[in-house]
Amino acid sequence: QVQLVESGGGLVQAGGSLRLSCAASGRTFGSNMGWFRQAPGKEREFVAGITWTGGNTYYADSVKGRFTISRDNGKNTVYLQMNSLKPEDTAVYYCATGGRGVSAPAYAYWGQGTQVTVSS
Repeated sequence: QVQLVESGGGLVQAGGSLRLSCAASGRTFGSNMGWFRQAPGKEREFVAGITWTGGNTYYADSVKGRFTISRDNGKNTVYLQMNSLKPEDTAVYYCATGGRGVSAPAYAYWGQGTQVTVSS
């Protein structure tokens, strides 16, 4: 069984920064991790992903150059550093594992989400 707990969300002004954390427990050894987000009335969309070693990262075009995903396997934690935030980044952010790629249904385990709100 895998459990994921996100933290770090909040309210920030446009242009500001936030760092999200996702603490994992259970059988996560060797697993890729991903961050997704879902805005009201929209489908859940891929944001960023990272392989187990951290050697490969990939991003949605909408966040490339502004967001950085990283992981500390010693702490079983994945991070999402978000800079130059825009109002359109407002959403509930979820971390996920037990899958790979950019499609949400491909992932088996999800956290409860953390709200990010960017004011203009």
